Amino acid sequence: MRITSVVSEPFIQEISRLVWDSKYRLRSHGRAREAGIGESWDRIAIAVAAAETKDRKRWSRQFRQALSAFRFLPGGRILAGAGTSNRVTLFNCFVMGVLEDSMDGIFSALHEGALTMQQGGGVGYDFSTLRPAGSLAQSTGTIASGPVSFMQIWDASCATLLSTGSRRGAMMATLRCDHPDIETFIAAKRESGSLRNFNLSVQISDDFMAAVARDDDWPLVFPAAHLDSKSVADSRHVYRRWTGEKDAVPCVILRSVRARELWEKILRGAYDYAEPGVLFVDTINKQNNLAYREHLTATNPCGEIPLPPYGACDLGSINLAAFVDHAYSDSATFDFDAIAGHAATATRFLDNVIEVSEFPLQLHADQARGTRRIGLGITGLGDALIMLGADYDSDLGRRTAAEVMALICHTAYRTSIKLAREKGAFPFFDRNAFLGGHFVKSLPDDIRHGIAEHGIRNSHLTAIAPAGTISLLANNVSSGIEPVFAQEYDRRVLKVDGSYAKHRVRDYAFHKWLELDPGSREMPPCYVCAHELPPRAHLDMVAALQPYVDNAISKTVNVPEDYIFEDFSSLYDAAWSAGLKGCTAFRSNPVTGAIMELSATDTGLGSPHCCSIEREAD
Repeated sequence: MRITSVVSEPFIQEISRLVWDSKYRLRSHGRAREAGIGESWDRIAIAVAAAETKDRKRWSRQFRQALSAFRFLPGGRILAGAGTSNRVTLFNCFVMGVLEDSMDGIFSALHEGALTMQQGGGVGYDFSTLRPAGSLAQSTGTIASGPVSFMQIWDASCATLLSTGSRRGAMMATLRCDHPDIETFIAAKRESGSLRNFNLSVQISDDFMAAVARDDDWPLVFPAAHLDSKSVADSRHVYRRWTGEKDAVPCVILRSVRARELWEKILRGAYDYAEPGVLFVDTINKQNNLAYREHLTATNPCGEIPLPPYGACDLGSINLAAFVDHAYSDSATFDFDAIAGHAATATRFLDNVIEVSEFPLQLHADQARGTRRIGLGITGLGDALIMLGADYDSDLGRRTAAEVMALICHTAYRTSIKLAREKGAFPFFDRNAFLGGHFVKSLPDDIRHGIAEHGIRNSHLTAIAPAGTISLLANNVSSGIEPVFAQEYDRRVLKVDGSYAKHRVRDYAFHKWLELDPGSREMPPCYVCAHELPPRAHLDMVAALQPYVDNAISKTVNVPEDYIFEDFSSLYDAAWSAGLKGCTAFRSNPVTGAIMELSATDTGLGSPHCCSIEREAD
């Protein structure tokens, strides 16, 4: 079935067509079943509209219109799986269950993770429940090898699994900053090739940051109930809320370190080999709309969706570069009405995905349907600002970005209230508790009144993902909220047959500039690439947008190789002070290299492996 007549394909770069062909084009028995991307859009729109109980044709047409010309970009699992006969999930992001500290529990969790990645989902784990290396179990007396040793098993499993299409699985591992194996975790990727399928993040607490500020000792602890009696006897105890526990439990202090020394080790790891990132978990939980029923300690692989055990979220991005009117002129402006209209349609679209998706595990389905979490975000911001004549690192740039993100956020919330009136609030909705949440309290009065009167369909509505693959599909717009990488550069893409193809690619905004003046290579002053920006500009953009994002933001702070460590470490302090939910910085150097297989000969700028388009869960 076709919703619209066939039109010429919207690709202006061969690599974009290759991404569609290799990742999102419907195939069966090795043969392509879609003549062009328009047929892919038809398939997706019809499949997602099937969740509607009335007016399905109307919603199919509206979804199809939003998809056309890359205005709305659903997450990659939706593009690849919706409307196919394949048993795959349409959700990008999962966090798995609490790891039970036993061989049966560990290998059961490994099995669940393999099933999830096999269906195309990226997964996150909190390994903090596993006993530290060298400790004895309370019941069996066996010696623990520690969480990092078991991560190696997960890594090997992931390496053997091909997710849907030609994208390998991606995983996130987190560990508490007070776990006795935290130093081993920090150094886990120093060895070349180690844990290459994992992204690593340390859970940083408010107490730890306070201890760093005071230069205090920092106790490394583990729950007493899971240690042998010898370790527990005559030991000092503190009470901590541990992963998987509803309340604080007594924990044995196994040793102490200087807080500042541990903090420096974390930052040295990030400086030397781009891992680990940090998650400010207390901020994450304070800002969680469902803080009244869940405690978050893990995220999806790229960090934009903190989730509870067996939590799941489907993603989509509004392509801001597609909504700039009169680009590169004095009258350049966003079409705000069109953005709001597409945000409303996208919210309904993503809510429908929950109904039509398969799930790797019933536990995932229960969580997804209980919370109805979605993550609507943006991509193409860097290109859009350039075409508007606004510097990325300027008050105008940040103000413009915040204005459009506020519009999307508030439109999504208002749409979700309307959906609650039509279809019902999410099952885990508790009116008073929800309205008491920190983020919800910041919303406009009409939204809060609407929630009080009608409820809301989705517990969470906004997230900003890396969106690397779908942005490349959309004629190489700048990804997520990243600045432009370079005007032109080489990029390689994993093809259907498992081989790589290298392409010379052109930034979308650069292409549009050349369309206006084909003979010009002199760009407007606001055309600034990532390597030309001060690192603080990246953090400032996240801080500008965070008030309108109820999940989180995936953003890499790019720093030059010659950036001194003291300045690098100050970025993390600034992120903490700004109330951000996390921080990941990448310094190109001989250890990390240009893992993403990007090259721009005039920059030498690379990116961390976690944002490779073969690895991100989009």
